[in-house]
Amino acid sequence: MSLTGKRVVILVAEQFQDMEVMYPYYRFKEEGAEVIVAGTGSAELYHGKFGYPVKTTTTADKVDFKNVDAVIIPGGWAPDFIRRFKAPVKLVSDAFKAGKVIAAICHAGSVLVSAGILKGKTATAFMAIKDDMAAAGANFVDKEVAIDGNLITSRNPDDLPAFCRAVIAALEQK
Repeated sequence: MSLTGKRVVILVAEQFQDMEVMYPYYRFKEEGAEVIVAGTGSAELYHGKFGYPVKTTTTADKVDFKNVDAVIIPGGWAPDFIRRFKAPVKLVSDAFKAGKVIAAICHAGSVLVSAGILKGKTATAFMAIKDDMAAAGANFVDKEVAIDGNLITSRNPDDLPAFCRAVIAALEQK
């Protein structure tokens, strides 16, 4: 229970990658973290690409970055929806600037682009958004997990074990 007392927010929107929400959700709970599922505010229940439903705990506009230890952004098509809303993008930006752990996997790198936090950072993501991340100033690498300060990124669901280990290790140090 190495994350007892830690608060982790997972951002969700319609068409999230099912495994990229559920695997971290249960993994962090297993370590004792309080896991908050925050939506964009467009719904209370979102469905993953494979149809799995997730009910939100709150909305991103109600999350105070000062009261969380990490913000997790899953991939799928959800990042395309998340980045259209000011509150989740501001949450990511503010939390990043405050030194909180920001962890993005797969297409979630597009939210990092919108949050303006990639300049000079080494990061990875699903190859389809490589050019977008590089244009935003990231040093793009193709590996299962990239850690640059408080930013943790991974490429796809196959990277989830390494992704979660990296997030847990970062939170244990906080």
